[in-house]
Amino acid sequence: MEFSMMQNLETQPLWLLLLLTVAFLSLTITSFKLLNWVFIHFLRPAKDLKKYGSWALVTGPTDGIGKAFGFQLASTGLNLVLVGRNIDKLNDVSCSIRAKFKQTQIKIVVVDFCGDLTHGIEKIKETIDGLDVGVLINNVGVSYPYARFFHEVDDKLLCDVIKVNVEGTTKVTRVVLSGMIKRKKGAIVNLGSGVAVVMPSDPLYTLYAASKAYIDQFSRCLYAEYKKSGIDVQCQVPLYVATKMSALRRSSFFVASTDSYARAAIRCIGYEPQCTPYWPHSILWALASLLPKCVIEAWWLGVCLAIRKRGKLKESRRKDVLN
Repeated sequence: MEFSMMQNLETQPLWLLLLLTVAFLSLTITSFKLLNWVFIHFLRPAKDLKKYGSWALVTGPTDGIGKAFGFQLASTGLNLVLVGRNIDKLNDVSCSIRAKFKQTQIKIVVVDFCGDLTHGIEKIKETIDGLDVGVLINNVGVSYPYARFFHEVDDKLLCDVIKVNVEGTTKVTRVVLSGMIKRKKGAIVNLGSGVAVVMPSDPLYTLYAASKAYIDQFSRCLYAEYKKSGIDVQCQVPLYVATKMSALRRSSFFVASTDSYARAAIRCIGYEPQCTPYWPHSILWALASLLPKCVIEAWWLGVCLAIRKRGKLKESRRKDVLN
């Protein structure tokens, strides 16, 4: 019987054997990837974040994802340093978190990331001096009010996007990282964007996409530099999340609520250097990878042109009301 089978194999054309081998290997790799995806999103345990330190610092914590991060980090037993520009909103968030998690200590630092960053970074440095800051969430960021061509971007918006998304994240990371290096432990999470990683381009939001591409590469390089020093650096890549910045008001299966995203995000901290925590987003990423880039770009340009048209109309109406 075995001899007969061997004979049959030997008589098969070489191309068929190669085809069967490739098919088997492809099936094995696909199965492994699927099992790994299931493990990461549904079975892998979250890390004990208190092992990194007893404090977490969150930028942009007064709304959206940043606010949700504050609540989720407090639920793990961490104390918080909240960094934002609006003192009233910072106090409101602080009171809300304390009302739910009474043991949580909270420190507030008022920093306008569009303003004097030198003074702001110095205030952060003074506040965290002596604190065991083990987790940093670089969430602060700005985008365009609505889609527009690059030549339509005014000087203020250009400066704000670069200053907040690039310079702000970079300088906050540096000041917090120095303490982590001394303690030889820490976790840094930088909020990237699907438009800079999943999408081939983000037309009419050029500066925003470019700034988030910087965040992705910045994170990857830091991951390689400091992994052996006990510091885990990660770029999280959300797609659709219902926030004011995204102009999406309702959550759905593919549009995460801020709380759903933050819960998933907390479970990923300390693992891969780049990840998409909310599992339906990873399905969209997989689907996008199957389509030709030119098709995605043409479709997305049409979407952004429609956003631009609506934005310009609203802006025109506002000016008419003011006049």
